[in-house]
Amino acid sequence: MYAARLTHGPVELAFTDRHGGVSGAPYDSLNLAWVGGDDPEALAENRRLLADDFAPDDFVAYLQQVHGNDVVVVDEASAENWPPPRADALVTVQRRVTLMVRAADCVPVLLADESGAVVGAAHSGRQGLVAGVVPATVAAMRALGAGRLTAWVGPAVCGRCYEVPQQMQDDVAALEPASRATTSWGTPALDVGAGVRAQLQRDGVEVVDLSTCTRESPDLFSYRRDGRESGRQAGVIRIAP
Repeated sequence: MYAARLTHGPVELAFTDRHGGVSGAPYDSLNLAWVGGDDPEALAENRRLLADDFAPDDFVAYLQQVHGNDVVVVDEASAENWPPPRADALVTVQRRVTLMVRAADCVPVLLADESGAVVGAAHSGRQGLVAGVVPATVAAMRALGAGRLTAWVGPAVCGRCYEVPQQMQDDVAALEPASRATTSWGTPALDVGAGVRAQLQRDGVEVVDLSTCTRESPDLFSYRRDGRESGRQAGVIRIAP
């Protein structure tokens, strides 16, 4: 069920893998997408299985992810009435709330301050890297009073596997030089994870790299590898009661 699961003081966090769910092929088995070609009943059961194992009594805040840089603050009022907003990051100081972001090649980032009083979750693909969704998440957490921050960077497609046109590489690398990469077959590529880590480090955030290449690992979903038949894994984080 988990590619990684750990604690940080009172904070609990995890990145899921594709195992331990009920979806059939080609989405087998722990597909955490909210829409797509999978059976809706299987998707709902997968979400229940994860919630029951990770935090059975929590409200799960999720998003309609749109590859932007909007950050949503989850407070007590919004948790009681949650039409999922169109955004790519969440932050909260609330207990009994699990923040969730989903990905199939994009970079999931989970964040917490040293006291465990503020947590965040962000989804950063190529467009999110350019838009600065991760720096925006850091800023939103600090606006809520966060102290020293740690970020955990989860599974995503690596620079050896994320081929892009030369002009796209040049455009993105002009904004984030750390993202420039070359595929294993010698063509222009982007390493979004490296770009995200560089953004975090410039903002003074301690980075814990838990990344595994989604395209290379059969234990993870990858849109680059499987196209529309790819499921989604998730990053989840909470402040324990």
